Amino acid sequence: MIDTIVFDLDGTLLNTLEDLTDSVNHAMRQYCLPEHTIEEIRTYVGNGAAKLIERAIPQGVDNPAYQEILSCFRQHYQIHCEEKTGPYEGVMEMLAALKQAGYRMAIVSNKPDGAVKQLFHKYFKNYVQAAVGEHPGTKKKPAPDMVYQALGELSADLSHAVYVGDSEVDLQTAANVPMPCISVLWGFRTEEELNQAGAVKAHRIRMPQDLPGYLRCLNQAE
Repeated sequence: MIDTIVFDLDGTLLNTLEDLTDSVNHAMRQYCLPEHTIEEIRTYVGNGAAKLIERAIPQGVDNPAYQEILSCFRQHYQIHCEEKTGPYEGVMEMLAALKQAGYRMAIVSNKPDGAVKQLFHKYFKNYVQAAVGEHPGTKKKPAPDMVYQALGELSADLSHAVYVGDSEVDLQTAANVPMPCISVLWGFRTEEELNQAGAVKAHRIRMPQDLPGYLRCLNQAE
């Protein structure tokens, strides 16, 4: 019986792509580096801020200014992470329906923990009980550590939990826990990219409003 849902954040609950792109390009300008399109940034995100900047700059982590550029990005994004970001259409109604049905919910993101908490309090605190972002001492997704932390904060049973995300990182995270993964098709990855990542066709949803009914069917099948 599924009673707990762990959500990814970027590309699943929130469309954060424009703010991420703006903060990356702010850092690029400060260091006279080429700026990036939204489509390029879409392919770079999913593994946290450090990997995003590694992918965005020449020479990656071998760039002598890598740590400075990463710090510049983090500082700008912490201030500007809400300017163009918002929930995908139907997400808030989905969360309200899930709360009414009695599900416990958490957010787990590779985004820096400060930004995760900021966005959690702005949008989701009335529906979601825990939010965990990247922080020192805990491995990022696809390691399972942050998922375990979130489940602990919810006092939830892993065997009654499901993961919901939009990317190959989410599929890998769920496999590493292990727990079932539901892939959403409105996020940062295309259906073809999810196919290549091994997403199971039976465990995909096209719109947020599909999730409550999908979970009811899973529970009735048990």
